[in-house]
Order: sequence, then C-alpha cells, then structure tokens
Amino acid sequence: MSNYRRARDAGACYFFTLVSHQRHTLLTDAPLRVALRKSIEQVRIRYPFAIEGWVLLPDHLHCLWRLPQGDADFGLRWSMIKRLTSQAVVMPGAVSLSRSLRRESGLWQRRFWEHRICGEEDYRQHMDYLHFNPVKHGLVGRVADWPWSSFHRLVKEGVYPADWGSDARVDEGAYGE
Repeated sequence: MSNYRRARDAGACYFFTLVSHQRHTLLTDAPLRVALRKSIEQVRIRYPFAIEGWVLLPDHLHCLWRLPQGDADFGLRWSMIKRLTSQAVVMPGAVSLSRSLRRESGLWQRRFWEHRICGEEDYRQHMDYLHFNPVKHGLVGRVADWPWSSFHRLVKEGVYPADWGSDARVDEGAYGE
C-alpha cells in the first residue's frame, strides 16, 4: 500500500482539489450540489473550518480551507463530506469490487490533492487559480459568469473587482495547471 505524505500543520490554510470518479461531469448537477452543500454544513458543525475560496466544476472542485488552531485533520473532514454526499445521491451504474470492498461509491476519486499555503503570494495565486478555473476549462468567457464560485462573495467583500477574469484584466497563461 502506498504511504502518502501530507502536510499536517494545525491551523494552517490548505488548497484542495477533488475529482469525480472517472471525471464524470455531474458535480454541478442540482441534486449533487445540494447534497454537497448539506454535507459540508453538517461536517462543519462538528469539525469547524473556514472556506476561504471555492469553485465547483462539472468534474472537479478546488477550494481553500483554513483549519482551526490546534487542528490539522482535513482528511477526516473530506472523508466525511465525501461519504455524506455519496450517501445522499443515487449513482447510476455498478461499483467495482475494489471500490465496494473499500465502501466507496462511484462518485469520487479515491484520493484528493492538497497543498499547504505558504504565505500571502501563494495564497493569492491559489485563490486566483481556483476562481479562473472555469475560464481556463472553457466553461465560460469571464470568471463572473460562473455561478458556483466564491468569486461572487469576494466581489461583494471588495477582494476582487467585478470584471476580474475578463479578457482585458487577466493573462490566462498565469493560471495554467
């Protein structure tokens, strides 16, 4: 079995990427969005964390979380969120024996990617990256046109100008993977 090494800094800010199983394009479907939101709310009651940035795309999501002081267990939070979301939606198709033995649904890829944010510039770059992601993937022409993003909240808070991510304001090459 692989031994994955993950950053474990209590109270830190982390960037995450989660992907749907086999990149199925269903994460923006209304029932799944509702289930995901409810799962996050439920987990945050018992295991708090702050969502600093978020974007939900059809086959993956990116987000930035800040964990509470003295707590570094983002793995437990993601495990619960993924499980609760999977239990709330009916997934078509059979689940492989391997996934069934691990009590996994056909909704999420088994693992997720995380990066510990190291300073203000790193934070800004990851926030910009996640908000620009729908444009990068050709889903919309402007960041403001994508509905499932924290960009809209951050515009209201004055963090981003409303036209950030339009052709005149952003060099797309700065936000590649």
